[in-house]
Amino acid sequence: MATTRTATTQWQGPLMGGAGTVSLDTSGVGTYEVSWPSRAEAANGKTSPEELIAAAHSSCYSMALSHGLAGAGTPPETVRTVANVTFQPGEGITGITLSVKARVPGLTAEAFEAAAQDAKANCPVSKALAGVDITLEAELLA
Repeated sequence: MATTRTATTQWQGPLMGGAGTVSLDTSGVGTYEVSWPSRAEAANGKTSPEELIAAAHSSCYSMALSHGLAGAGTPPETVRTVANVTFQPGEGITGITLSVKARVPGLTAEAFEAAAQDAKANCPVSKALAGVDITLEAELLA
């Protein structure tokens, strides 16, 4: 069954001097301030589209990797994924780096690398961002 998730942004003013808020409507977990400086300079307590993409990508990737590992009979104890989304004003999003560290008992480093690469290729957010260069750094913890 398909699901739809909704967020709403209310923006006032021009890009450079304006500001807005983005609300996570489906979950209702919050409304967050956004502005051009939070996107292209320092965050200063506000979020940006790129930070929201990083949140979506890191959580989706962690879920995909956990699912793949469990399906292969080696469920993870822990998976920690950091997504760094790079934004270049005038160009857009120029790259994403996923850094994952996981503890998976009984798994070899080679098998973990293969599972990590498969999750990168098949995570729905990775697929949605197919036009962006996505790199992966994977570490199997002892």
